[in-house]
Amino acid sequence: MQTQNEQPPVGGDGTGGRGAVRAVLLDAFGGPERLEVREVPEPQAGPGQVRVRVTAAGLNPMDWIITADADTAARFGLTLPAGFGTDYAGVVDQVGDGVTGFAPGDRVFGGALSRAVADVVVVDATGKTAADEVHHTPDGVDDRTAATLTIAGRTASAALAAVAPGPDDTVLIGGAGGGVGVFAVQLARIAGARVIGTGSAESAGHLRGLGAEPVVHGEGLADRVRALAPGGITAAVDLYGTETVDVARELGVPDSRICTIAAQVDGVTAANGASSPPGALEEIADLVAAGRLRVPLAATFPVEEIRRAAALQADRHVRGKVVIDL
Repeated sequence: MQTQNEQPPVGGDGTGGRGAVRAVLLDAFGGPERLEVREVPEPQAGPGQVRVRVTAAGLNPMDWIITADADTAARFGLTLPAGFGTDYAGVVDQVGDGVTGFAPGDRVFGGALSRAVADVVVVDATGKTAADEVHHTPDGVDDRTAATLTIAGRTASAALAAVAPGPDDTVLIGGAGGGVGVFAVQLARIAGARVIGTGSAESAGHLRGLGAEPVVHGEGLADRVRALAPGGITAAVDLYGTETVDVARELGVPDSRICTIAAQVDGVTAANGASSPPGALEEIADLVAAGRLRVPLAATFPVEEIRRAAALQADRHVRGKVVIDL
């Protein structure tokens, strides 16, 4: 049975004697220029696994971060040749022995660590982490949207769980317009909180559309937040670096109600998708299906343009999500 990051050996004809499928691979760790679309042998579902015919794969910052260099990749158990991307959506086309709850033809979404940008992925039918999981896609959620939910949705849910926003809160969210911010802003608003979101001046309309009151990041941020919220802020989530942490502390927010996802700050909780509450992903999918949470798509690309898509996502200025069509 294949491990999460293994690719089956490719024979001289590129297929190892079996049916061929496309997968994005790296022969060396590095930037988007290392990504290649190749033919690989079609994987088979083993016991307890399902095989998914992927229709869309969503990109996240972690995709290029964990494949940027060998040391980082090793921390995630990746070896060369490595795949790329984690979020996927598609249709089950094969189930292994002992699998219950899934059948060929089921629409599904989930996570397949650094191997989602491929025609086919094999995942654990009972997996509960974004590295290896599958969930039924609710009616009313299209595949492109479903392919954006796993990493960003789990991460946003974990960050908000750390600060527990409610109707009495004014929450400052740093980097509110990005892929995780899309979810964090809306989930905080659904919880009843007032949200102030940092971003560029050009992102103001995008942030308002999500339900946040926009404020320009950079020098003078604390003064601008004071002007917007003279009564103060009560919680903060920094989705980009440490600027929001520093401002929140300056404005009197206790460390217990501050969270980061992209930096380590002494005394402040660092959240990631692995720490999301049980059932968080299913709840997010249901909110999307009910029309209470929307996921703006910044751009979609065919898999043949994976390098251009990855470069756009890695720029860190994307408003919304980037999706690969397969």
